Amino acid sequence: MKLIFEVLLMGLAMMIGAFLVPGVSVDGYGSAIIAAILVAIANATIGLVLRFFTFPLNILTLGLVSFIISVLMILLVDSWMKGFNTSGFLSAAILAIVVTVIKMILDAAFGMEKS
Repeated sequence: MKLIFEVLLMGLAMMIGAFLVPGVSVDGYGSAIIAAILVAIANATIGLVLRFFTFPLNILTLGLVSFIISVLMILLVDSWMKGFNTSGFLSAAILAIVVTVIKMILDAAFGMEKS
């Protein structure tokens, strides 16, 4: 049940982020949920492998490489989906930051704590 609630909150965060960030569009709440799931899957698979190979560089840049990999996963999902569009790297980077902040706010508002 908690997983379903997390997915719905992430879809809501993606929808709000697409509304706030210029250059990002989502066709609807369903597309936002699918985009959120695909970004999570891409980060958990491809992103994990990339983070493993760039670990020394990630330490030197204090995590900037990890952030860039997350942005690249958003751009990858953009290329996979028709209902989710970003206008480029900068829009995807701002979306990643905005969605993270919104997700933190939603987690605090709905009492979702890490266990």
